[in-house]
Amino acid sequence: MTKPPLEDITDKLGKLTMKEPYSKVRFLSKQVRAIIDLLRPFTLLAPLIVSMSIMVASLVYNFKNYHTPIPTDWWITVGQAGFTVAIVNAASNALNQATDVESDKISKPYRPIPRKVIDVETAQSIAYILYLFALLRAITINAWFGFFIFLIMIFTVTYSLPPRIKKYLFINQIWIAIPRGILGILAAWSVFGNPFTPTPLTIGAIATTFLIGGMATKDIVDSEADKKTGVYTLINTLGIKKTALICFPFMFFPYIFIPIFVDYGWLKHYLRPLTFFAILSIIVLYLMIRKNESETLENIQAWSIMYVEYIFFALTFSLLTIFSDLLPF
Repeated sequence: MTKPPLEDITDKLGKLTMKEPYSKVRFLSKQVRAIIDLLRPFTLLAPLIVSMSIMVASLVYNFKNYHTPIPTDWWITVGQAGFTVAIVNAASNALNQATDVESDKISKPYRPIPRKVIDVETAQSIAYILYLFALLRAITINAWFGFFIFLIMIFTVTYSLPPRIKKYLFINQIWIAIPRGILGILAAWSVFGNPFTPTPLTIGAIATTFLIGGMATKDIVDSEADKKTGVYTLINTLGIKKTALICFPFMFFPYIFIPIFVDYGWLKHYLRPLTFFAILSIIVLYLMIRKNESETLENIQAWSIMYVEYIFFALTFSLLTIFSDLLPF
């Protein structure tokens, strides 16, 4: 018995994966589905979960160490601030696709702009509206949170628009790691606490260093397209194996150094188990070299695992902080 064509399946069930053709379905039109895909929902999970985890950790940490009162509506604040961080990331995704249309025509023709379901101007308008909404919302939470969200916006906008940092070798990885790493961590911590203390600064530095290495995984699928459009990455300059070996220390050693950070008093002793995330970085290295492309998501498996590792790092940090009094170490 032969399998039905993919188009027939998607006509009946809708768009099952990121890489399948658009088709009008019962509940979502092609345009609505295109806007959802423009925002890349999977990539919003990391900033949403990470930021909310850091906020809760900050809330509990400051209550335990500085006796800061816990607001009765803290969970509403966490939800609103986490949503704001995710919106900034969504705006960045839309702007990036609007400026990467020539590259996407080559490596990701299934995206909404190359398929002409959404035009470049509409994508840019969506991005700017989301940026403005996020900034206004952030300011209402508190001044420091608004300040860090503004800095994140500066980094993400200049990554895609002139001076378009995306095209500069290795600087592009650092440029994208800073807002998703230390700026995101400090923004989340500032919702309930002082971001300029050792714990958030150290966790932010660990996250940034990890992401500098981990973000190379996103460039594998776009390697040839980037090169043809004047974007230089480690992948299309040195190849996958050399890039993996260069990036691996960035993903591995931040976790290995955690006991040293504890000894220096930069992190609390109960955070030592975070060292075990170094093992996941080895898995990312292995999958990166194998270059196995995901059948459902739009990048390789190493990219997906890298995001999952970052999410669980933040979740574990939060849980260790919350239940520190109950831990046997």
